[in-house]
Amino acid sequence: MSQQGKRPLNVLQKAINKEVSVRLKMDLEYRGRMSNVDPYMNVILVDATEYSGGNPSANYGKVVIRGNNVLFVKISSNFQI
Repeated sequence: MSQQGKRPLNVLQKAINKEVSVRLKMDLEYRGRMSNVDPYMNVILVDATEYSGGNPSANYGKVVIRGNNVLFVKISSNFQI
């Protein structure tokens, strides 16, 4: 990895169609394949699973997550920047 900083939005855009985990401020987590992200960090996940307290609580075909609710996005470990 270079010493020059990477812009978070560029990293997320390169991770489209990869598996991600999105943690929300309200202590929920969604895991699925990121199909899109916009400059406000609104995220669309497909084949998403909702986790509450570390346990799966629901499955969804598509989830739209508003960017101001996002605490962090974790890209699957096999993704290269």
